[in-house]
Amino acid sequence: MNPENLKKLVVVTMPYGKYKGRIIADLPGNYLNWFAREGFPSGSLGQLLALMQELDHNGLKHLLDPLRK
Repeated sequence: MNPENLKKLVVVTMPYGKYKGRIIADLPGNYLNWFAREGFPSGSLGQLLALMQELDHNGLKHLLDPLRK
């Protein structure tokens, strides 16, 4: 896990779809789980979504709170 990717989770927004414009850290768990089932997009966006899904699935979203400030 790259610490820079954790920072990106609270800055990068979803570029398309139902949650376009929403910060990746704020995406709902069911949406992240859908990507986990159907396949994450390629590239850095897919990596960030996979990381966020892991954090959400394991109840670790609170670790991002200090990065939001």
